[in-house]
Amino acid sequence: MLRNALGKTFRFLGYTVQYGCIAHCAFEYLGGIVVCSGPSMEPTIQNSDIVFSENLSRHFYCIRKGDIVIVKSPNDPKSNICKRVIGLEGDKVCTSNPSDFLKSHSYVPKGHVWLEGDNLRNSTDSRCYGPVPYGLIRGRICLKV
Repeated sequence: MLRNALGKTFRFLGYTVQYGCIAHCAFEYLGGIVVCSGPSMEPTIQNSDIVFSENLSRHFYCIRKGDIVIVKSPNDPKSNICKRVIGLEGDKVCTSNPSDFLKSHSYVPKGHVWLEGDNLRNSTDSRCYGPVPYGLIRGRICLKV
């Protein structure tokens, strides 16, 4: 009787670990559903919009200018942000705000991207914290639900 109960318990634990590993790999390498919050990407993505993020493009270095990406926040590593890729490594980008009279430019260093929100007047982005390391990119948004 005890042997039967232990056998069922270990079998259950084995299946739990297996399915947990499969789920982890799916969310880490394939993608997942993300709820975006904040006004920085308006009007493209509204507050509380649900999007699907695919993660394969970051592993294969297929992120392009104009893509909207989910990134670990450089200011708060516990949170993610949603921004548009404006510049890739080696690109010259405008580093000043749209309202500034004198424009300043900079080059994006190797291994980094320049990110900005679509709502430039209400976005904390690379204009505030500088270029973002490519390794902080979690995924690319490919579908808005």
